[in-house]
Amino acid sequence: MPRAWFMIVVGKTFALPKTVDVSAAAPLKDILFIDIETTGLSTSNSGLYLIGAAYHRAMEWHLRQWFADSLSAEQEILQDFSAFVREFTTVVTYNGESFDLPFLEKCAAQYGIDSGLSGLKSFDLYRRIRPLKKLLGLENVKLQTVEAFLNIPRSDDTAGKDLIPVYKTFLETKDESLYQTLLAHNEEDVKVLPQLMPMLGYIDIFHSSWTLAGYSLNREKDLLTAVIDCSVGIPVAFSYQTPLYTISVRANQIIAEIPVREGELRYFFDDYHDYDYLPEEDRAVHRKLSQYVDKDHRVRATAETCYTRKQGIFLPLIREDAMFDTFRENFRSTELYTEYIDNPDFLLSYFRLLLTGDPSIRDVSAEARGENSSEESSREPDPIPEDSSKEQESDLSPEAEGAESSETSGSIPKEDRDGHSGGSDPV
Repeated sequence: MPRAWFMIVVGKTFALPKTVDVSAAAPLKDILFIDIETTGLSTSNSGLYLIGAAYHRAMEWHLRQWFADSLSAEQEILQDFSAFVREFTTVVTYNGESFDLPFLEKCAAQYGIDSGLSGLKSFDLYRRIRPLKKLLGLENVKLQTVEAFLNIPRSDDTAGKDLIPVYKTFLETKDESLYQTLLAHNEEDVKVLPQLMPMLGYIDIFHSSWTLAGYSLNREKDLLTAVIDCSVGIPVAFSYQTPLYTISVRANQIIAEIPVREGELRYFFDDYHDYDYLPEEDRAVHRKLSQYVDKDHRVRATAETCYTRKQGIFLPLIREDAMFDTFRENFRSTELYTEYIDNPDFLLSYFRLLLTGDPSIRDVSAEARGENSSEESSREPDPIPEDSSKEQESDLSPEAEGAESSETSGSIPKEDRDGHSGGSDPV
């Protein structure tokens, strides 16, 4: 019997690995993962035809999809969806703060519908994963790129850019296979969202509890190697190298290799006005002591001569810190060091400063945690990134439905988080 086409709500259960932990966003029962499919970027000339949502109830994962069999069914799916979301406190998306959520809210407002989203906390995985691009060596942070990094299989290989013409053809033919294609693509995008949560481990591991499992100093190679056990783990191993250190991170362990410097360096005193320089000894001493030195053998110290010399083994510093004496080759040298001390507590503090003080990690953590931003309290959409491609939008809107056309007018933007049929292109 032919299907009777109207607003369709599809529900099913599905399984995810038991290791999936979403608690960083909110308690499991309070979270709704969503992804939408549209015919373009703007609500003024584009339509919403599919909303997908995943949530956890009664010990099972559930998927619900609202599908518009015609563009005129858009209002109906928005009404049903807006009532449903009120059961939750947190909505999790991928780039949703730039596209999905503003689109839903504006689209609902056109019909005088309260979307129900304004009272929910937003947790945008894209905003948290985006800062990891350089650290993890990702080509981009599109959804399918992150899926591949995490080795998450995807059975649907339909590109998002192909969905608008698929939906247009479906509107004309009501072909069941096209309907299934549209649902399948959205289902994959929704079900993968909880599985992206382990990516947050790449941020949290640097701020977790650390234990120094072991270390060794190879003076022949001028290399300090340490193994650090962390209270947080990561799903996929990675390595990262800077001039100051190399780290290899696997599971809940960081292996750090630090090039050391052996020889003489100088420690410069800040208050040089209180010091005299002894040219014959090539060092500065405080005036409380220099008063006992013959005046012919001392001169007033300057900022460049107010130092003491030290022979030893030195570790590179990312920046000056009150916890560590800072040594350098000369006053104008930008390369900073601290003296190596064979003590586990000292070394653990040193590694913490070196890694979390590195802008490549510090800035990643700040941006990914939403520090210095109002993303948790406001969902003003970001402008479409400059490095994304934005092509002409489709004319498939409720007003355009029924207009004669032999092909889809315009095209969708370059694939963003999954080759999505609307939204910006995270790169």
